[in-house]
Amino acid sequence: MNRFLAITAALLTTFASASFAQDASPNGVRVLTPEGAIQTTGTWSLGTRAGDFVFVAGMRGIDPATNTLVEGDEARIRQAFENMKLIAESEGATLQDAVRIIVFVTDMYRFRPIVNTVQAELWGDGPYPPRSIIEVDRLNQDDIFEVEGTFYAPLAQ
Repeated sequence: MNRFLAITAALLTTFASASFAQDASPNGVRVLTPEGAIQTTGTWSLGTRAGDFVFVAGMRGIDPATNTLVEGDEARIRQAFENMKLIAESEGATLQDAVRIIVFVTDMYRFRPIVNTVQAELWGDGPYPPRSIIEVDRLNQDDIFEVEGTFYAPLAQ
């Protein structure tokens, strides 16, 4: 039985972490699966490129090496921003190229100050992108934070 469970787990891990080559859509939208990023666990993509814009899915504080949540509130929030940054950078964008970010927290009073601190560390003195921060009742895996972003990254002419 243990061998069956080990084989099943290995197959599921392989299937979940496989990068399937995808052609661009008829209008040129390309799915992004950069090296070193977290692995998706469902019917969603890490990000897409559409023309000069990169759209990054909601990122949480998941360690890409283990695909598990990082311990500690500030560390988890920082990791989520780093996960978003990695996807943007894979297409030539920096955090300063963010045209909008959306943040979800499960406790505005508790987590907004941490988000502000981490964002100030990552962006420096700014300018900061437009940001919406929304308190939600619950996030996947009972997480505390999620961030998604849109980046401007002009294609080379």
